[in-house]
Amino acid sequence: MRAAPEREQSGPRINDAIRVREVRLIDETGDNVGVVGRQDAQERANAAGLDLVEVSPDAQPPVCKIMDYGKYKFEQQKKAAEARKKQKIVEIKEIKMRPAIDDHDYDVKIRAIKRFFEDGDKVKVTLRFRGREMAHQDLGMAVLQRVKAELEGIAKVESEPRLEGRQMVMVLAPR
Repeated sequence: MRAAPEREQSGPRINDAIRVREVRLIDETGDNVGVVGRQDAQERANAAGLDLVEVSPDAQPPVCKIMDYGKYKFEQQKKAAEARKKQKIVEIKEIKMRPAIDDHDYDVKIRAIKRFFEDGDKVKVTLRFRGREMAHQDLGMAVLQRVKAELEGIAKVESEPRLEGRQMVMVLAPR
């Protein structure tokens, strides 16, 4: 039986996990001390009552800073949470139409599309053909061109109208 492999620590290496001979040290006040031995850097960190944290492992020699690791980790989590909060997920809303759509129904759909653009969402306009309507694809294309022309000022066409089976699809994005 084999023992479970040790889990690789996520985040920067700290204190005894740093396994190089020399490090470029930045002290607790942010001053660059220069290149010192790892043992000396560790002793300085212990004397200050703080941790030795490897902030740039790829540098030659690696850059280490004397700081409170718990506080550093907490600040990193706060930054990540703030970034997630500011992120806006763009959804794709779908509006379905028919080639022989009535004027009032068309106006209602256009109002819905405008509302979606105000929320910052993209809109997929789907025009479905039934039965013999497939013979009159030009009517469907005319409806999609009308939508495109009416929303020209507030939307840009992300994908031009194209036929996919029995339906015509066009994707619009807010400007």
